[in-house]
Amino acid sequence: MAAKKFFEESKEQSQVKAAIVSKYFGAWAKVIMPWAKKAGGKIAYLDLFAGPGRYKDGTKSTPIMILEQAISDPQMSKMLVAMFNDVDADNSESLERSIGEISGIETLRYKPMVYNEEVGEDIVKRFESVRLAPTLFFVDPWGYKGLSLRLINSVLRNWGCDAIFFFNYNRISMGISNSLVEEHMNALFGEQRAKSLRAAVKDLTPEVREATIVEELAKALREMGGEYVLPFRFRNADGKRTSHHLIFVSKNIRGYSIMKDVMARESSKEEQGVPTFEYNPFILDQGILFELSRPLDELRNMLLEQFAGRALSVEDVYSPHHVGRRFIKKNYKDILMKLESDGIIKASPPAAKRRSGTMADHVIVTFPTAASGPRSN
Repeated sequence: MAAKKFFEESKEQSQVKAAIVSKYFGAWAKVIMPWAKKAGGKIAYLDLFAGPGRYKDGTKSTPIMILEQAISDPQMSKMLVAMFNDVDADNSESLERSIGEISGIETLRYKPMVYNEEVGEDIVKRFESVRLAPTLFFVDPWGYKGLSLRLINSVLRNWGCDAIFFFNYNRISMGISNSLVEEHMNALFGEQRAKSLRAAVKDLTPEVREATIVEELAKALREMGGEYVLPFRFRNADGKRTSHHLIFVSKNIRGYSIMKDVMARESSKEEQGVPTFEYNPFILDQGILFELSRPLDELRNMLLEQFAGRALSVEDVYSPHHVGRRFIKKNYKDILMKLESDGIIKASPPAAKRRSGTMADHVIVTFPTAASGPRSN
């Protein structure tokens, strides 16, 4: 009933979530299609909790946005295999009708498939038994039933596959210490990690409790091969508490970089030009959420310290350093140009020989030794 009510109107945070998923899908598909053409000629979009296709107010939900992108792209329309599922029969039937009403839907080479199954052990076993085409996997359950590390890994283990999933922080935080849902928590975090987490969060403040839970989830995802994890936080209606996170996980740094740019554009605000990766910003102080909340002033000092005495390209500064931090490439280039104009670093070619206000990825920057130059403004 709660899920049905959720789709009665298109809430702003749901629109943000749909925008993040659909924009990443478009960028991911552009990158992956040339490679996929050489290995089977298919890409896939898989959504196990797809909903009815449209909200009661008529707003399109994620499945419709994904299919419309494929229809508008001649190459994608020939390659996309779209699979949707919802255990609620009313939702799956509504989704099929909504898909059938999309203009140009008949131009897709592969007809979108809609299933009506409960997400559990059988689906996981099915995914584990086959080799999937490059797939963007979206898991958006109302609560946490059906969501597990094993489910995510059953798709992520395949080449070219990325996952985005809804992490209902409010319900999971309550579930951590609830023996009635212990099985679900064990499936989500791993049995040993869930056990340790129950003990660790008992007396923590709400802020540190959240940071600890999200950090442990990120560690669990990394341990199964999802090296690049990026959370986007949503606050509740009154802006006082976190309601949920949208978690992205990938084995590829390029996908991580693309999603970082997508999430940055959907952030509620920026601080010194640095995106908050939040809908209604909220700053925490440890783990992965802490790293995603460091101000731009910190970046200047971090670069001077980490790369002291070294000469390397702008890309080689950005690529290893931005993982796990909320800074985007523009932030790095802005800081490097400021350091150059202040005479603290040298660049080749220098600013005088570059287009004004630019610093290309191939520009070589030389940092002073640790003892040289000031470390703060």
